[in-house]
Amino acid sequence: MYAVIFGKNPALSRSEFHSFARRFDLKVRTLESSRYWLLFDSSSEVERYFNRLGGSLKLVRIIGEGEDAIGDLEYARLFTVSLYGKNDWRLWRKLGSAVKKEFRAEGPSKFFKPAKVYAMPAELILKGFPETKDFVFIFRDDGSFWVGETVKVTDPFELKKLDVERPVQRPILSIPPRLARIMVNLTEVRKGNFLDPFCGIGTVVQEFVLQGLSSYGSDRDPERIRDAKKNLAWLRKEFRLKNSAHLEVCDARKLKRCFRQRFDAVVTEPYLGKPLKRNPSRGEAIRLANELDRLYYPVFESFGDVLKRNGRVVFVFPAYRLSGGGIYRKERKWLGKLGFEVVGRYTDHEERHKLVRDIHVLRYRG
Repeated sequence: MYAVIFGKNPALSRSEFHSFARRFDLKVRTLESSRYWLLFDSSSEVERYFNRLGGSLKLVRIIGEGEDAIGDLEYARLFTVSLYGKNDWRLWRKLGSAVKKEFRAEGPSKFFKPAKVYAMPAELILKGFPETKDFVFIFRDDGSFWVGETVKVTDPFELKKLDVERPVQRPILSIPPRLARIMVNLTEVRKGNFLDPFCGIGTVVQEFVLQGLSSYGSDRDPERIRDAKKNLAWLRKEFRLKNSAHLEVCDARKLKRCFRQRFDAVVTEPYLGKPLKRNPSRGEAIRLANELDRLYYPVFESFGDVLKRNGRVVFVFPAYRLSGGGIYRKERKWLGKLGFEVVGRYTDHEERHKLVRDIHVLRYRG
């Protein structure tokens, strides 16, 4: 039995996790869930593939339920405690002391207590204190709880490296590596040809290559293709990879002129419009979305020329945080007319953002 702890966008992380489980045929069976965590049964294969997730923080192996389960924890000389579902400093210290007391008979142990932190940061496990065990207490609303041990954590250093250490960076315009990984999982496609037709400096294509996929990218701007090639050369050297990607200068509206093969999945964030200086009104948001659809419609026509039947598309449409409150997300009935079925929609944004990513997962019926 396991639990997964979701990241800063729990709804998107939950959807990614279920898509990830189907993608790798992990046969996950949900037992309990809350907004920030999911308890499930699965084989130990989930540990092998956990590093492919972009939106989850930790994988926890469940030891048992209630205070009695503390006695079943495996001894650690140095440990910390993470609480989910409770935000109580005194309870955090109390549970840490209870664990230390249980370990007393087996040998000396230290309860590592970073000041005023209830959940053990992954950085401390991965870098500063790799020998530290992280014991996890997951609380239900009624106060009862599960006890477990963290067995896998998302590597924040890898994601940061993929973003800020590559030779070419575009901090405002580039998609975060975390989100690129999430979007690849949302395809539910494990093997095959993957294309990003708005590849820019290559963030999504980097993820294709890291996962050993048959990787393709294109952009209408030759300079962006040169940038993507520089970043891919760096990626191959830093991560000691043998595979790479095929990149083309190509207009996304004319893909069949550039690619002869058919693709199993398209994953991309297109041009989303000029940066907004202020939150738009509803009328302004409708106008902005309609203007961009003049680009997106022929792009999806072009997708139909290069996708396999039942191929998947994960595509970021723009949505807008309105000046009067709320978010405007356009319904695009024309997708169905072009043979695309929307199977999922998710938003990704922060409170300060005027532009909201409206992530669509689509199946091409052909």
